Amino acid sequence: MAKQKRIGFLEVQEQFGSEEACRKYLVELRWPNGFICPRCGCRKYYQISTRNKYQCKNCRYQTSVTAGTVMDRSHLDLRIWIWAIYLVARDKRGYSAKQLSVELNLPYNTAWFLLHRIRKAMAQRDDNYVLSGIVELDDTYFGKAKKGGKRGHGTAKTKVLVALSKDEDDNPQFVKMQVVPNLKGKTIGKFANRSITEGAIVQSDAYRSYRKPLAEKYLHDYQVFDADADMLHWLHIIIGNTKAFVLGTFHGLGEKHLQSYLDEFCYRFNRRFVHGEIFSRLACAVMASSPLRFADLT
Repeated sequence: MAKQKRIGFLEVQEQFGSEEACRKYLVELRWPNGFICPRCGCRKYYQISTRNKYQCKNCRYQTSVTAGTVMDRSHLDLRIWIWAIYLVARDKRGYSAKQLSVELNLPYNTAWFLLHRIRKAMAQRDDNYVLSGIVELDDTYFGKAKKGGKRGHGTAKTKVLVALSKDEDDNPQFVKMQVVPNLKGKTIGKFANRSITEGAIVQSDAYRSYRKPLAEKYLHDYQVFDADADMLHWLHIIIGNTKAFVLGTFHGLGEKHLQSYLDEFCYRFNRRFVHGEIFSRLACAVMASSPLRFADLT
């Protein structure tokens, strides 16, 4: 990816003071090399300025800069979208729907849906990447335990698989998390196949469900878990940070939407060294995303 521009609060005010300025910016993100018809691939078009549409000269298909993205069919001003992306990007602690509704003077449900669409763009962008090298893998749990319920792997809490890649100096690089229905070998194998490059060294504890699926495509290095040892050190720190993120900003979540918030945490963590560029990167992700309907969330 090309170097992204850092942008501050005053620059956002100056650069995105009108709908036309916002549209121009989004057009440049979506079609950096010029318009391409999403139906036939033709580059020649007519601009229908009264409707903010672009009509292909070849097949006459009409589209807009937001069509086919998470912004598709949104009735919000583009300035609201730009400001929402900026506010989400600049606050590493996460942005709640209540905060956004106050900042942008939006109904709570509108702010909630807007944030979920931004989080979907985050998730889809990170779907393009897989972990490689040395990868720590473990499971964790979110939510409250039921009174008298089981603990450990048999708990009724929401189960989450977490994988973290490390560099040659044992420093954390990238993380992936997924809510899963169970911790059976088949489920673990599917997560590993989607998240980790074949041939990577995968470090885990000796939980039996890890052994068979990880032995098939990876070099599996496992140890019996010892709370006093330093095994999976970075992974457990990141799990703790994730729980603080969820509880601190969003005050706990149910299982239904937990994945969306885990996606946000991973997106932020994976770009922690380019924090000043997250606005432009997130805007790119939004323009490269696919639609999300409110009905999909309820």
